[in-house]
Amino acid sequence: MPEVIYQVDAFTAIPFKGNPAGVFISEKPRDDDWMRQLAREMNLSETAFLVPAEKYKDGYSLRWFTPTVEVDLCGHATLASAHILWQEGFLPRDQEARFQTRSGLLTARFCEGGWIALNFPVKKVEPALAPDGLLEGLKIASARYIGLNKMDYLVELDNEEQVRSLQPDHSALRKVQVRGVMVTARASSSEFDFVSRFFAPGSGIDEDPVTGSSHTALTPYWSAKLGKKEMTACQASARGGVLKVVDLGERVELRGQAVTIFKAELLNSR
Repeated sequence: MPEVIYQVDAFTAIPFKGNPAGVFISEKPRDDDWMRQLAREMNLSETAFLVPAEKYKDGYSLRWFTPTVEVDLCGHATLASAHILWQEGFLPRDQEARFQTRSGLLTARFCEGGWIALNFPVKKVEPALAPDGLLEGLKIASARYIGLNKMDYLVELDNEEQVRSLQPDHSALRKVQVRGVMVTARASSSEFDFVSRFFAPGSGIDEDPVTGSSHTALTPYWSAKLGKKEMTACQASARGGVLKVVDLGERVELRGQAVTIFKAELLNSR
């Protein structure tokens, strides 16, 4: 059987918006070095690798690689994976997609209007001091709040315009000991509840277009501040993306759309 890889724009219904991810589905696991090389060849923020997990009914083993490292959690590549499973007939649309990952069991279900609902564990932040060089790398003098979870820092600014106009010094950020930093603010318009951007120097990514994993922290954070369980979020990168998020307590639901850009056959792979 030919080996096929897909490229999907996630957290958008518009081609060339949202966050592109590679999706590779194979019957048997490939070795880590091969997956790293294919992710580097795709040169996207994430490439997802799926293998049917025999001990889990209708489930898949799912791993995510950037061009440089394997990561513990990735929202947009999980969304892209679920989209391909349903679109290409690996699963019927009325069947839940189940993924065994380094972050435990993740699930996805197909919703009305082509939206996909992901169920992820919460990654709450706690108040923290900024590490040396973080504010300087972001080129900001101060922040309303700084927090940290097991993966990333959260920095709240005063308003949406500050988030959108931010122009970090990426070379300086790469010297800071962080996987990533989410910069966020309350939205200025009624269209969204909050906005954010995500920079991932520790994963070799200057700015991620739309980041599902960051919203596992942003959702409970803004739910507590705004007194709302269901919210609409905008990630204000150059490509941009929209998420509908729900605070479920110890879990969060992240809803997004996806569109396939291409599928390609691998002609030379070992």
